[in-house]
Amino acid sequence: MWRYLKRLLIGKPLKTLDEGGQALTKFKALALLSSDALSSVAYGTEQITTVLVTLSAAAIWFSLPIAGIVLILLLAITLSYQQIIHAYPSGGGAYVVATTNWGRPAGLVAGGSLLVDYMLTVAVSVTSGTEAITSAIPALYHHQVAISIVIVLFVMTLNLRGMSESANFLTIPVYFFVVMILIMIIVGIYNIVTGQITYHATAAVGAPVQGMTALLFIKAFSSGSSSLTGVEAISNAVPNFKKPKTNNAAATLAIMATILAFFFGGITFINYWLGIKPMATQTVLSQIGVGIFGHGLMYYLLQTATAMILAVAANTGFSAFPILAFNLAKDKNLPHAYMDRGDRLGYSNGIITLAAGAIALIVIFNAQTTLLIPLYAVGVFVPFALSQSGMIIHWRREKTGFWQGKAFINFVGAFISAAIAIFLFVTRFGNVWPYPLVMALLMWVFHKIHQHYKTVAEQLRVAENIETAPHHYDGATVIVLVSNVTRVTKNAIDYAESIGDYVIAMHVSFDQNPNKEKETVTEFKRDFPNVRFVDIHSSYRSVSGPVLRFCDVIAKRAAERNYTTTVLVPQFVPRRPWQNILHNQTSLRLRSVLNSRENIIVSTYNYHLKQ
Repeated sequence: MWRYLKRLLIGKPLKTLDEGGQALTKFKALALLSSDALSSVAYGTEQITTVLVTLSAAAIWFSLPIAGIVLILLLAITLSYQQIIHAYPSGGGAYVVATTNWGRPAGLVAGGSLLVDYMLTVAVSVTSGTEAITSAIPALYHHQVAISIVIVLFVMTLNLRGMSESANFLTIPVYFFVVMILIMIIVGIYNIVTGQITYHATAAVGAPVQGMTALLFIKAFSSGSSSLTGVEAISNAVPNFKKPKTNNAAATLAIMATILAFFFGGITFINYWLGIKPMATQTVLSQIGVGIFGHGLMYYLLQTATAMILAVAANTGFSAFPILAFNLAKDKNLPHAYMDRGDRLGYSNGIITLAAGAIALIVIFNAQTTLLIPLYAVGVFVPFALSQSGMIIHWRREKTGFWQGKAFINFVGAFISAAIAIFLFVTRFGNVWPYPLVMALLMWVFHKIHQHYKTVAEQLRVAENIETAPHHYDGATVIVLVSNVTRVTKNAIDYAESIGDYVIAMHVSFDQNPNKEKETVTEFKRDFPNVRFVDIHSSYRSVSGPVLRFCDVIAKRAAERNYTTTVLVPQFVPRRPWQNILHNQTSLRLRSVLNSRENIIVSTYNYHLKQ
């Protein structure tokens, strides 16, 4: 049943040779990898105005210079990541750059920060999409957590089906959103120029606002910079592009940054012109839509497009997280399971882990986007600062072309990114305090995993120039675990006698039904008179404990005789997999317990049922 359900949801397995067909064109990559960055225009301006109106509505005009600085930072980051794409085409983005230029600890900070940030990317995108839905349908307002979880599971399933297939699906909502925002901005500016939309700004540009401070300005700027999250995703996923990979990735990044700049600047300007203030039950973008289109068809198309792209914007995280996890696992900082590809040639373990983390964040923060944004921002600006400062070191080392100009671009990006990250820690520590705790935990996990793999490698490595002769045993002791006398038991005893010099049958009896236990002993001795039968009595309903103690004693005696000790666990296998749930899993528990003993070999005798 599970196999059929899996095929229905995920699709038929792809051949390994089909991997080339999963590579992305610029058209598909823009939909798959830019949805997060492009969708951020739905809440970037709102984050700026939300901070400014805490002082007064008149302060909203400051959103214009703030937007200008954000666009300067976008330019610096875009140029920097284009350099990273060409310099480090293997993917990994900030993690690889920081590791190469700053060393492993800085690389792990960047990598760990991005792992968490991609989970926040999914959570923020989905909760923002849910808010767009509830803005249009207020009756769903109190079901935000459930709606968000359903969307995460849908996007996870979509990505498990394969990168190319998910890109095909995502082209519809992403380009639909691009068209709707483009129409909204063009119509809005046209109406402003022609006087069809009157000037409703809360204050003129340059008007003095009492109480306005540099601290509040920087706070609004740092909140608006959340629009830049997702820009790094393309540099992480360079291996997913069609050849020439670096050129296609760099071109896609330039296209995405251009669209993002036009949308963010246009929305911020129209928001200022209309004098829109943030509301608890309706997003700023929704209010702009009403101001331009009214409550007609175009408004609902805009809300539909916004909800769709915010929902699928989570896909950027699903595209970048698995590759980042792959790079961390390749360097032995995460379990090697993250290097395994699934049936559809995607890194399924990374996809599932990301979905689980995002759902946990949605539940913890009750699907409140405003609570997630500060963590979201600090989680990306720390890697921004590390990667761009790392590129300065890269250019100083390589000194190719006009490297001084390239290093200057990286310096601008690194300086602003570091300043934003520090400011967020200082001014919004109440919101971002989980970040250092989570990072400390992740660094410890990375260290323990790396240490484990290093220890395992040292123990498994064959010593050079040393011939270690294998140990030769004089015989083999086989212990057959017997619950009752059946055809499975008979066949298992026959097999044990074929591989062992000394065979022991071991049975655990209980107080519950002594007559039945005596019948089992009598029946076994009648059928197998030449096999030693040991009946261990237990006063408790535990099989594992007596079995383990008995096997330890026999193994010790066998070692004294230079014999190996094998414990044979008989079990029958039902014809259909679902029938396993109808039977207890004693054999599974026994194997798990016995595997803890290094001087005992555990083997399973399977008897397959015909009906």
